[in-house]
Amino acid sequence: MYLDTLKQTGDFLTLTRNNEFSLAAEQFTLSNGTLVEVKDTGVIQFTPATYGDKDIVLSSAVHGNETAPIEICDAFIQDVILQRIELAHRVLFIFGNPKSINIAERFVDENLNRLFNGAHENRTDNPEQIRAAKLESYVSDFFTSVPEGRYRCHYDLHTAIRGSKNEKFAVYPFLHGKPWKKSQLQFMLACGVNTILMMRSAATTFSYFSSFQFGADAFTVELGQVKPFGQNDMSRFSAVKQTLKALISQESVEYDEFNASDFELFQVHRTINRTCDAFSFPFPDSAVNFTGFAKGELLATDGDTTYFAEVEGEAIIFPNAKVALGQRALLTVVPLEVDENFV
Repeated sequence: MYLDTLKQTGDFLTLTRNNEFSLAAEQFTLSNGTLVEVKDTGVIQFTPATYGDKDIVLSSAVHGNETAPIEICDAFIQDVILQRIELAHRVLFIFGNPKSINIAERFVDENLNRLFNGAHENRTDNPEQIRAAKLESYVSDFFTSVPEGRYRCHYDLHTAIRGSKNEKFAVYPFLHGKPWKKSQLQFMLACGVNTILMMRSAATTFSYFSSFQFGADAFTVELGQVKPFGQNDMSRFSAVKQTLKALISQESVEYDEFNASDFELFQVHRTINRTCDAFSFPFPDSAVNFTGFAKGELLATDGDTTYFAEVEGEAIIFPNAKVALGQRALLTVVPLEVDENFV
């Protein structure tokens, strides 16, 4: 019976880390009327006695060594349980991969953020595949257990392996022809994120799953570079903490009027997958995200195949030469201007 400790401390992260693979579902009600439902290890849902029209998912630890978002969400959960924050909306918090938190690694057997939206189908070879299916079911239940027509959003919080010319940036999932929302860019700006990467194809990420399956406003939000627990300068996350707190605790939040000059927008130019064991980059591990290359410069070598920059200033995102065969080793991006595809 873990509820007494959880009620007293609000420490859901420790409870999650002590139960890496499963946790019996339990629920209780706070004195302010908020229903607290532990769905599983790392999955906790809050339903205020009276709630507004937003259904909000905040996830972290999809990669277990990305500790700053874990610390941010851990603090929010404690504040809600200890009633230091009064929620205005239904909120589902997720710590994605508890075992990878405990071993301080990106993942255990397989990258969890490549296993959503059908990629795990009929696969139970490792815990990440099983976890992806469970997380999808919890998100699905959360969004569909209330009437249709409510506002849905999912912000999947990360930190990146490499540094970046733009410390914080967000990935806007492919919307299948629907326009990008200026209001969501303003929300990101309020979080301290002014660099947005627009995807041009379907993906197997957690944020794409919520966007595609449930029409949620969803982003993968990169808040800086990976650091161990205790080494994050939490003052660098004050804007995102303040904005997320307002999102979950206020009926509505107003943001500044959209101004295109506030943003650096990019679109994917191409994806380079690793297909051979002999895969390498010509640039050092210290090369940061959004580093640009001159047309004709070497970007990657995959066995006998070489990739060169096709346009001037083609920039790299998420380079990782150690991904599994067949997976994305590199995205390249080019600048994007605001046009009729933004509303």
